[in-house]
Amino acid sequence: MTTTTRLLSISLLTLGLSANLLGQARRSLEIADLFQLRNVGSPSISPDGEWVAYTVSRIDIDTDRRDVDIYMSSLTDPAADAVRLTTSDESETSPRWSPDGRYLAFLSSRDGDRAQVWLLDRRGGEAIRLTEYDGGVSAFAWSPDAAQLAVIASDPDPEDSDDREAAPQPIVITRLQFKRDGQGYLTDRHRHLHVFDVSTKASLQITEGPYDASSPVWTPDGSHVAFVSNRSEEPDSNANTDIFLTEPVSGAPLKKLTTSEGSDNSPSFSPDGKLITYVAGGDPADIWYAPRYVSVIPTSGGTPTLLGSGLDRNGSAPRVAADNQHVLYLLEDAGNRHLVRVPIEGGGIERIVDGERTLSSFDLGKDGSLVILESQPHYPNELSRVDATGLTRISRINDAHLATITLAPVERFTATSADGTLIGGFLTRPPDQLDGARLPTLLRIHGGPVSQYSTAFRFEWQLFAAHGYAVVAANPRGSSGYGHAFSRAIWADWGNKDFDDVMAAVDHVIEMDVADPNRLGVGGWSYGGILTNHVITKTDRFRAAITGASEVNYLSNYGTDHYQRQWEAELGLPWRNMDIWIRLSPFFRVDNIVTPTLVMNGEHDWNVPALNSEQLYQALRRLGRETELVIYPEQSHGIRRPTYQRDRYERYLAWYDRYVKPVTPTSTP
Repeated sequence: MTTTTRLLSISLLTLGLSANLLGQARRSLEIADLFQLRNVGSPSISPDGEWVAYTVSRIDIDTDRRDVDIYMSSLTDPAADAVRLTTSDESETSPRWSPDGRYLAFLSSRDGDRAQVWLLDRRGGEAIRLTEYDGGVSAFAWSPDAAQLAVIASDPDPEDSDDREAAPQPIVITRLQFKRDGQGYLTDRHRHLHVFDVSTKASLQITEGPYDASSPVWTPDGSHVAFVSNRSEEPDSNANTDIFLTEPVSGAPLKKLTTSEGSDNSPSFSPDGKLITYVAGGDPADIWYAPRYVSVIPTSGGTPTLLGSGLDRNGSAPRVAADNQHVLYLLEDAGNRHLVRVPIEGGGIERIVDGERTLSSFDLGKDGSLVILESQPHYPNELSRVDATGLTRISRINDAHLATITLAPVERFTATSADGTLIGGFLTRPPDQLDGARLPTLLRIHGGPVSQYSTAFRFEWQLFAAHGYAVVAANPRGSSGYGHAFSRAIWADWGNKDFDDVMAAVDHVIEMDVADPNRLGVGGWSYGGILTNHVITKTDRFRAAITGASEVNYLSNYGTDHYQRQWEAELGLPWRNMDIWIRLSPFFRVDNIVTPTLVMNGEHDWNVPALNSEQLYQALRRLGRETELVIYPEQSHGIRRPTYQRDRYERYLAWYDRYVKPVTPTSTP
């Protein structure tokens, strides 16, 4: 273990609590604190290694919208105040320094309906709009000489019109994948690679056809651009993205570098330009259960080398170090996400930043400077510099506000499921009730199913704990972070092994004399809601349930959500395999539900359409069960409108307070 690793391994979940208790008088966390906390993201180190630019997102309850601005902090003087670079009412995202250090570019739709590239001159002045693509820009990358941008821009919408009174035209669809949450119905518009000249503002379209391009990156000498695309015969029928290389001129041939049938993405060149590192997708037959390993391949083509595959953990965001000898990437592992380093030729993994923390991104400077964006249970994402002495905090966006709040302790535990499988979990309990009487307890289930609860800050856990609840959050089978077999264990078998696992977590906390077995609640969003539906059809142990954006009648999902390909891979075509579709659907066991159930969904959710929530509510109402249905107008899978976010938390607390909190004569003391 290196000195750096030893220094960075000492962070424990309890350290954040100790810091809290040493502070002055504090108050309990409330829903209103959601609108005071900020989210830091997208770090970008300046070419001279002196500064890091990043985004700060805030939820504005007064204007009922989210805003994102760009800030800048010194890497050499961590005590210096952050500098706010943008102040418009529209969001600014994706800050990228020009290689010569003169400009900071970013995306914003501050002057129209669609995002464009804007430039801030470091010498001063207002930002200027650089691009004017009719379809808008989704990504861009500077050329090494700062003279050009590789731009991913959408085809213009032929239905766009200045006539606001004109009736909408019929939507004509010919694609196999014809809808997607947040995008709506998918037509023949696509995202293509363009090369944009910064001085002349001339643009060349590089790719064309019925394909989408993403993730542009230049070779270090500026002679070629790599990008990601699915250019198979029927892109809607698979997730076979590959990495392509082309010259930045119209009509240049495309060189396909990767050939696997999985989802290859996130390319990044080595500083000498000889290799590309990327994330290699697993067996497409495994869909979302497939492991994602970091890989390298020669820029000239050849056989890729998988890095860290022996560890059986997902990797992401790889970058080749300045020495051209190592790859750094984020490693997901058992409730954490660490920064690791591995020899580019393959070999053992060294954890550069580990401990009880969740890293969401990092950036490497030309001079070898390294910045991570990380969260722990007692603070949201913040930036830290990494060097031989350990971590030095660079941003302190939320420190002042958090100093006024008493946060709840978060601790790990391991439960044993019915078949002996070990299940990791997190327990959050009220900070003023660490010992004593058993507590009303909420089982909260994560989405996915291939995801994980981690050591990141969770506002929801803290809110429930502040209102007197213990919160149990488990990583049942199906979760990522514990290996391929653990994740794939629920293949075509939702609601069985993972049901056993979350119930084992609850029983473990009861055995700890923390949870009151007679005052239990359950709930979750997306797959968390799906598994909640299974739970309440299998047991009456819970006094209340909240199922959000969930599926209940899987037959009704086919063709109405955007997962046709995944449904077909896991369950087969519903008219051919109807038995398994019905057997797995909680809807056909709805008679078993006696738990008071709050059902919630976004009106325009095409990830998990509201018809699932409507069917569940209708069935429960028809059976005379205690239930309510809440639909958030114009919202998709994620509830984005701030007043609706507040409303959702208020309803969470009201529902659990009504049914879970009251003590009954049979309650265990």
